Amino acid sequence: MSNTSVNGRANRIGWFIFFGCALGVLLLGLLASSINERRAERKTATLQIVQPIADWEADNSKWGVSFPREYGSWESTKQMNENTKYAGSGVRNYLKADPRLVIMWAGYAFAVDYNAPRGHYHAVEDVTATKRVTRKNPATCWTCKSPDVPRMMQKVGGPANFYKESFDHFRTEIKNPIGCADCHNPKTMALQISRPALIEAFRRQGKDIRTASHQEMRSLVCAQCHVSYYFKDKVTNYLTFPWDKGLRADDFEKYYFEAPKAHPDFVNVLSGTPIFKLRHPDYEVFSQGVHSFRNVSCADCHMPYKAEGGIKYTDHQIRSPLYNIANSCQVCHRWSESEVTARVNGIQDKNRQMLDEAEDSIAPAHIEIAEAIKHGATDAELAKPRDLLSRAQLYWDYVAANNGMGFHAPQECARVLGKAIFLGSQARMETQRVLAKHGVLAPVTMPDISTEEKAKAYTKPFIDAAKAKAAAPARI
Repeated sequence: MSNTSVNGRANRIGWFIFFGCALGVLLLGLLASSINERRAERKTATLQIVQPIADWEADNSKWGVSFPREYGSWESTKQMNENTKYAGSGVRNYLKADPRLVIMWAGYAFAVDYNAPRGHYHAVEDVTATKRVTRKNPATCWTCKSPDVPRMMQKVGGPANFYKESFDHFRTEIKNPIGCADCHNPKTMALQISRPALIEAFRRQGKDIRTASHQEMRSLVCAQCHVSYYFKDKVTNYLTFPWDKGLRADDFEKYYFEAPKAHPDFVNVLSGTPIFKLRHPDYEVFSQGVHSFRNVSCADCHMPYKAEGGIKYTDHQIRSPLYNIANSCQVCHRWSESEVTARVNGIQDKNRQMLDEAEDSIAPAHIEIAEAIKHGATDAELAKPRDLLSRAQLYWDYVAANNGMGFHAPQECARVLGKAIFLGSQARMETQRVLAKHGVLAPVTMPDISTEEKAKAYTKPFIDAAKAKAAAPARI
């Protein structure tokens, strides 16, 4: 090999090393610039936190001055265009979708008007618009609808004084929908519990909620409201969580049916059956699922972290993870979006099927007991079928009333609905024995309740009769 050829090769290697080093220096410079820029953004964001927010500040827009990203995403809860197969942010009339509910809640407010919940932005608007709330309702019905509520509890001297007032008493005070002060300390931004019922439920179980970790708090702030609740009595209307025996449906059954027996929310006007109406036991059901077992919080899926430049913040557009799969499900699950959606829909379809089977057992049971009453059956004869039916509806409602269509704990929901179906069937068998005793041997002919209107037309005479009986002067 000649000396000229060797020198040329050495020159090329030298230039290659030179340009390689230059490119490396350029990339390191760009990386350093990006890091400095993001540090500057973080510094700016940190500086925003020190802007003061008053104690009990309920106006979400005032928090938004300091936290524009969080406030902007919270405002997105006003949107109504994200609707999954079984839930979402739009208007959905549950009674129209499922007229059997009119039978199961006959004589109670839920049979009058029952829509799916919309985003937090609409909370005050929806609670004041629903036909379920009238002048007779207690102020307790405001409890989870506004950050004005803890402000007013403090102003009137505590929750007991708040609950005992009427709903109308606070209409001019409560204006801001669910927002910042419901979950955050205005001085430190730390997550905090603003509603007393959750703290009191922990205390009755011998727990101190102040020892909860930050990750636990990312679910517990939701558990202030996304739980089933109960009015302790009809005088104080004190908001109470039925958690003293535990969070499972079986624990709720013990709470309501064992001595001292709780007062029912209403008595079904068709069957005369006492009913305990459960309200969205979301945290209770979630607590029995695999995500809870793996220490995943509500916020991890419904309020996942979001990055904007160098700033990481929590997305406050609380919504179905199916509309945010990349930031929620795919953080842990390496599946495509279509696979995630198909998996969720498959679980929920099975849950819906079991809900239908439970309702096909419970709704006819009310109608058959009504028929037995018509043929002269006494309260003593109907005590057993009514007790079975009351328990069946409690088990069904534990799953039906929780958001998520069974997804948060599929196996537990299936077990609970299986029990509801069994108890409902037992109630019908016991009623058949009573009917036979009174000479009714043929199956009871079921009325046409195929639409909300037809179901309400069927229940109306029973409701009218119950009102007339209540209005009649007492016999001495």
